[in-house]
Amino acid sequence: MSAYIKRNSDGRILSSSSGQDQNNPIHTEAMNNFVTSRGWSLDDYEIGFADDNVVDGWIKAQQEADKTYAEKRKAEYDQLNQFEMMFDDKRDGTTTWIDKINEIKSRYPK
Repeated sequence: MSAYIKRNSDGRILSSSSGQDQNNPIHTEAMNNFVTSRGWSLDDYEIGFADDNVVDGWIKAQQEADKTYAEKRKAEYDQLNQFEMMFDDKRDGTTTWIDKINEIKSRYPK
């Protein structure tokens, strides 16, 4: 079980800790103190417990969303065999390579 603090406005996980006992009031108090010690309102945050895998999934999705368009494009570009695609396009008179590049750029615009 993971304890987590999630901002209500954007669903962002600000803190998490796995292996926590949701029945132990000390954990909830510590999380409340984490929020209030920063001058934040408890009304703006969800403090709770969830399965470790659920919280890990939220964090991974958040990290993916935080990547810049350039990082996302590069990850996809790296999966392409671009030189072979360009050679095949030149040989066959096709536009497979440029079509794929444009598709990636449209998916992750500047």
